[in-house]
Amino acid sequence: MQHTWRLDDGKQTLVLTTAGERLPQVVYWGATLPDDEDLHTLHAANAIDVTGGMLDENPDLSLCPEAVRSFPGQPGLIVRDTDGTPLLPKFCFEKAEQNGKLDLTYVDAENGLTLTFTFTADTETHMVTARTTLDATRPVHLHWLAAPVLPAPQQSEEMIDVSGRWCGEFQLGRTAWSAGIRYRENRTGRTGHEHFPGLIIPCTGATNTRGEAYAFHYGWSGGHRMVAEELQDGRRQVQFGHAARMETQAATQFRTAPLYICYSDTGLNGCAVAFQRHLRDRIVTWPQPATPRPVHYNCWEAVYFDHKLPVLKDIADRAAALGAERFVLDDGWFGQRDDDTRSLSDWEVDPRKYPDGLKPLIDHVHKVGMTFGLWFEPEMINPDSDIHRAHPDWALGGEDQTLGRQQKALNMALPEVRDFLYDRMSKILRDNAIEYIKWDHNRVLPMPDAAQTRGSYALIDRLRADFPHVEIETCASGGGRIDFGILERTQRVWLSDSNDALERLRIQHDAALFLPLAVTGSHVGPRRCHTSGRILDISFRAWVAAQRHMGFEMDPRELDAYETAVLTEVTSWWKHNRHWMMTADILRLDSADPAVIAEQQLARDKDRFVVFAGKAATSDQIAPRPLRLTALDPAATYRISLINRETAPGLSRGKPALKTQGMDVSGAYLMRHGVTLPWSFPERMWVLEGHRL
Repeated sequence: MQHTWRLDDGKQTLVLTTAGERLPQVVYWGATLPDDEDLHTLHAANAIDVTGGMLDENPDLSLCPEAVRSFPGQPGLIVRDTDGTPLLPKFCFEKAEQNGKLDLTYVDAENGLTLTFTFTADTETHMVTARTTLDATRPVHLHWLAAPVLPAPQQSEEMIDVSGRWCGEFQLGRTAWSAGIRYRENRTGRTGHEHFPGLIIPCTGATNTRGEAYAFHYGWSGGHRMVAEELQDGRRQVQFGHAARMETQAATQFRTAPLYICYSDTGLNGCAVAFQRHLRDRIVTWPQPATPRPVHYNCWEAVYFDHKLPVLKDIADRAAALGAERFVLDDGWFGQRDDDTRSLSDWEVDPRKYPDGLKPLIDHVHKVGMTFGLWFEPEMINPDSDIHRAHPDWALGGEDQTLGRQQKALNMALPEVRDFLYDRMSKILRDNAIEYIKWDHNRVLPMPDAAQTRGSYALIDRLRADFPHVEIETCASGGGRIDFGILERTQRVWLSDSNDALERLRIQHDAALFLPLAVTGSHVGPRRCHTSGRILDISFRAWVAAQRHMGFEMDPRELDAYETAVLTEVTSWWKHNRHWMMTADILRLDSADPAVIAEQQLARDKDRFVVFAGKAATSDQIAPRPLRLTALDPAATYRISLINRETAPGLSRGKPALKTQGMDVSGAYLMRHGVTLPWSFPERMWVLEGHRL
């Protein structure tokens, strides 16, 4: 007996079939198939031939490849019995339910194991979500459980995965396919700068704007493993799951995190749009009633730990005058926190700095028209803290562990730890008018442990339930904990601790493959960047921040009159456009000049757009190469204007149309020839607005 199923979301089709009662395998994943496609024929058509040196039948590349069925590659499940004896499961069909979602259940009666695969297709965001659950009749030890395993296209020459570092997040790496495994494992206990849980597989010839691509994201905030394997017969598989040994305790049920997958026939941008829309419209829970995303001010790079109420009030006045709508008090307000070596977990207001509590500062912030936010790092503890002295057993890991930033992690699996943190944090939130939390996580864990991640989720969920009006930003030394799992519980990410606009230009560009504008914080940093030492023009700094959820993070007292005017003007522009930019699609452009990093933010109705073309280096040629736009109506006419033409340098001596007057041209021209930009210095940004006439 053969079973067949299909999922459709309007842009992609996923076809699963079985050989008898065995586990199902994906026999088609790609562009939408006709409604009357014969799935039994696809099953037969998917079979590969057998020749010398092979088994007489090719083992299935199933949703959970089974070693016991002679599968030659990485199996989808490695499990041991209660006593540690290795198990070799062989699953057979039990039942299938398809009603809005597809649930497939398979049983290994001999070993007392049940495997369930769940798939959901979203017809608006064009994202398929997949998950695997393992149930056992008694506690077993799990070593590896993959989310539903997908085949990778053989029309691809390379894969793109994401690494990075502190102040250098979202670095795209391209690896050629070859026989064997591309194996990446994050064992830092959090999502990590080093191993963002995403993978994009472009088919040969694909670019940002054209060609086919397949993409994956594993929505989990702890350690994870990725396997991209090419078998000797040429087939390819992709597996995602928790990092090895994440599950340290025997249990009767294990579940993977959701695996988000999508197919695109419009290049990498098609995958990016699906991720951006699904995260913004399905994953993130926005506080109600909905309000425009406020311009953000964070005081960290202005005062660090040196909190003085008159200074903070003065800074708040200046930030509000520039256009800020939210003021965030960063690290240094609690315990004896005069530097980063003490007081983490002592979540009580420092009476030396705030003898009357936080209320005088909050009242002043509200008086000048801003809401108030506060920094916490709940999962961490300094050895030099009252709580560590009282409860050294609350720290995760051994007493002789290597510290990170002079701190340890709290054991979030302990209910008493979560209760303590909830009590301290909820008291601060109840006693003060706080609308926002910056939730930090400044060190890797001494070991990966799924219970740690689940404990952190539980604390955030409890606080969100009791304080639904409070937004939360996820920060982990910048972008060290960004994934769809943490974003089920938060509304903003701090993409990087680098406020260097040149570095941010690249980081934001690559992060847009997964993240929308609405959640991505970007701040105008100091004149001299504190992490790179680079000095950048205020216009460039402001426009890079205006590409995402805009904010400031500098001492506004350093601004001269010109800088104040520019920053005020750009902030005003952002406020006037945020209503449509929040739901716009961020489309990466294929720049003919490697020195130019460009993107097009296209409104959902496609009637307007803005192009940010940042020049990251000196071009090899003299004149700018035309920049092709994307996803426009070729028959429509668009009015194009350069909104920051006044910042053209003196060495720009010609009279290109954009510099002098703007132009009305067809979508066909914009996509086939492109716009010709004026000349500019490196480390500058051109900003173009387009409107359909």
